[in-house]
Amino acid sequence: MTTMHVSDNFFSAGETTIYNEDKKEIGSLDLQSAFNSNVNILNIDGEVLVKARFPAFSNKWTIVDYADRELGVLKQNFTFFSKKFEYLTSERGSYTVVGEAFSTEFEIKADGSDAIVGHFKRESGFFSSPSYEVKNLSDNLSDEEMLALVMGVNMLLKRKRRNSGR
Repeated sequence: MTTMHVSDNFFSAGETTIYNEDKKEIGSLDLQSAFNSNVNILNIDGEVLVKARFPAFSNKWTIVDYADRELGVLKQNFTFFSKKFEYLTSERGSYTVVGEAFSTEFEIKADGSDAIVGHFKRESGFFSSPSYEVKNLSDNLSDEEMLALVMGVNMLLKRKRRNSGR
């Protein structure tokens, strides 16, 4: 199990540090621009490991590796009393991301299973940028892909709030 901590930059642009549970720097999250939602996950040496973005005219969050090979696509499912997302990978199956309607905690489960492969929660954000504690329990999703997935949920929720006027 890996536990990571990362914050979303308040201005939605620039780099922010990714820490492990011992508060040791293990990489960074590069929010490419305040005008788009592109995110790069970098290792400690600044090399891009995973990239994520909304393709043009799409509400699906696409995650690719350093060579632009698609790892998976995240989309939000419509529900009334919960927040639900589906992450589809090409060869590693699909995953469901679920959180209660007013909660800031989410569980990630491999489809067709009750086994939790990841968990994340929003730690702050009222007067500051939101930060997340991310636990990766999966053998199939790398830590970098898990972080890109969490940022995708964050970006989809931001987009939904922006579009609903809240």
